[in-house]
Amino acid sequence: MRVLMIVKATAETEAGVMPTTEQVEEMGVFNNELIAAGVLVDGAGLHPSSKGARLGFKNGKRVITDGPFAETKELIGGYWVLNVKDWDEALMWLSKVPRPDFKDGDVDCAIELRRFFEPEDFAGIASEEIIEQEIGWREDQLAKAPKA
Repeated sequence: MRVLMIVKATAETEAGVMPTTEQVEEMGVFNNELIAAGVLVDGAGLHPSSKGARLGFKNGKRVITDGPFAETKELIGGYWVLNVKDWDEALMWLSKVPRPDFKDGDVDCAIELRRFFEPEDFAGIASEEIIEQEIGWREDQLAKAPKA
């Protein structure tokens, strides 16, 4: 089961405030645990939305808008993609994420956990051919992921 741990952006991360040396070291220890357990597929911090762009659609046309974006609570500051055996293991890793010191008003930075849709979830919607193609593509991507 693949899951995404989403680090929510805060006013500080959107302002470009970098983590402290201690935070980077704590994150390194955590990332090394994920690698040693063989569950880390990918992970990274993201630059503020001021360095990004957003694609929208208006009246059937594509509209690209440069950042920054106003609603910080809807933005992502970083992420991990994990490949775990089940939801309980995903929750276990979520509970081990080092506590960031960033705050957004009165709320500490939040980390959200979400499952990826897998090709099998589309049985009855997509053809078997498309499902098999997706399974092969995902297996290729996982084979390329870092190994412990």
